Amino acid sequence: MNKLKLIILLLSISLGIEALGVDFPTSTRAEKSIASVEPSLKKELSNLGLRYGAPIFIRIFKDPGVLEVWVKSDDGTFVNFKNYDICTFSGNLGPKLKQGDNQSPEGFYFVNAGRLNPWSSYHLSFNLGYPNKYDRIQGRTGSALMVHGNCVSIGCYAMTDAYINEIYALGVAALKSGQPYFRVHSFPFKLDSPILSKHSSNQWYSFWLNLKEGYDYFNKHKQPPNVEVSNGKYVFGA
Repeated sequence: MNKLKLIILLLSISLGIEALGVDFPTSTRAEKSIASVEPSLKKELSNLGLRYGAPIFIRIFKDPGVLEVWVKSDDGTFVNFKNYDICTFSGNLGPKLKQGDNQSPEGFYFVNAGRLNPWSSYHLSFNLGYPNKYDRIQGRTGSALMVHGNCVSIGCYAMTDAYINEIYALGVAALKSGQPYFRVHSFPFKLDSPILSKHSSNQWYSFWLNLKEGYDYFNKHKQPPNVEVSNGKYVFGA
């Protein structure tokens, strides 16, 4: 491949899946669900100086059971657009370890167009991508860990159908506008030091300390960090 072709390929990738001509997964249900919430989402975003289709970022907190949607603003930082109550999740505080443990995962994940499921048995869903590289290094197993509707969970994060309609629509709009993937950071609770110190005797305390590094990065910069894995730990950078 010559240099010109390589540059063109890289530019195409940076513009997102539509620039590459990849079919975007959809269904009649998804299209109707998105159409039902688009007008109100556009108005609410506009009122905050935000744009429908701008990149998004999601944070999940098992306690108190909240999914946050953040939207990228014109200055490059992410603004907290909406918080949605999680209808239910599986298991307890702590990461998912193995297939069948009925535990919802904790860690750093991302969702691209290939992880959307507009045909979900649970209304609409997207796959978190568990197990990620870190999970695999730790020997953790499992599959099809989702954020979905229908308010029932076996290892997933379940929302009401009304809430997943909005979350899904925001994700689809961002991906179609060129965001290659949106990040989803899943935490046991807000990892501020006073709160985390109350769990110092928990078996997952050292794991949560590692998650806190990524949590703190976002809180400081209002941009989600790049997440890598080194020596069996998450590492974070710009």
